[in-house]
Amino acid sequence: MEHIIDLRNIVKNYYVGSIVVRALRSITIQMEPNEYMAIMGPSGSGKSTLMNLLGCLDTATSGSYILNGTDVSKMDDNKLAEIRNQEIGFVFQTFNLLPRYSALENVMLPMVYAGSPKNQRLERAKDTLASVGLEDRMDHKPNELSGGQRQRVAVARAMVNNPSIILADEPTGNLDSKTSVDIMNLLDEIHSRGNTVILVTHEEAIAKRAGRIIRLIDGEVEQDQLNNR
Repeated sequence: MEHIIDLRNIVKNYYVGSIVVRALRSITIQMEPNEYMAIMGPSGSGKSTLMNLLGCLDTATSGSYILNGTDVSKMDDNKLAEIRNQEIGFVFQTFNLLPRYSALENVMLPMVYAGSPKNQRLERAKDTLASVGLEDRMDHKPNELSGGQRQRVAVARAMVNNPSIILADEPTGNLDSKTSVDIMNLLDEIHSRGNTVILVTHEEAIAKRAGRIIRLIDGEVEQDQLNNR
C-alpha cells in the first residue's frame, strides 16, 4: 500500500540573526490512508513546525515529503496552495472563520478557491453543514454561534473538498469539556468514514482518541507508538 504521507529525514532550521534554531532534526514518519494519528510534545518540541510542514504551509530545509504520491518538498508557494486546497482540510484552535460571512459562505470558500461551479458549491456546503448538525444555523454569522458551533463550521469547511487528510491543530483548545467531547466524536466519525486524521494536541485524553501517538522532544521523534483504543 502506498503511504499517504512519507516524510524522510526532514530538517527545518530557522535563522534569527546569526543564530540557527533547529526546529526539526531528521524526522522520518510514514502514514497509511485512514490512519488516525496524534502529535504531542511540550512547547518548543517542534509540533507546530511539523504541522505546518505536513499541511504544506511551509517547506523543509532538507529532506523529502511525498504527499499522496506527489513530491511537495520543492514546490513553490502557488503549487503548495493548490495541493493544500485539494488534499488537506484544516481545523484550527481559533476556528479561523471570516466574521462577515455566514456559516454557509465560510464552508463554501475552499470550493471557491478550487473553482467549483456555484450551484455545486451551494449544494455541497449545505450537505456538509447538515452532516455536522448545523442545518438550522447556515445563515448565522460566527458571532451568532457558540464556540462548539463555530468549530463545527470549521470542521465542515475542512471536509467540503473531500480532502485526503484532516489536520486538526488543538481543535478543542478553546472549548469547554462537554463541547470538546462533541468535537472529538465528530472527528472520530470523520475517521470512521475513511479519512486520514492528524491531531496536534498537548492533552493526553485527546491524543488517546487516536490509533497512533507520536511524541516530539527537541525537534526529534522521541516515541512513535500504536494506541490500543
